[in-house]
Amino acid sequence: MSSILTLERAATGAMELRRSSFEIILDGKPAGSIERHQTVELQVEPGPHTLQVKAGRYSSPTRNFDAADGANISFRCNGAILWPQYIASLFVPTIGLRLHQ
Repeated sequence: MSSILTLERAATGAMELRRSSFEIILDGKPAGSIERHQTVELQVEPGPHTLQVKAGRYSSPTRNFDAADGANISFRCNGAILWPQYIASLFVPTIGLRLHQ
């Protein structure tokens, strides 16, 4: 039996400074993309996995998670919503996108 990974892209309020689509990286491989205000569901096998989102040279930190058999795992992602974070991400691309379980 597999598990369901749900990824929602929603910013606090309606403000998100990076508006392009994000590439979904599951276990180090492309697994699709997600647009603003979209939710994507992916089937994953039970066991340990990694998840990351990318947009061009910008990325979120890689998040580890364990999928139990038949479980639903949820994450939220968004681009920078504060100007200081947006400006800092120009120099440190790995803080440009947020990903939280």
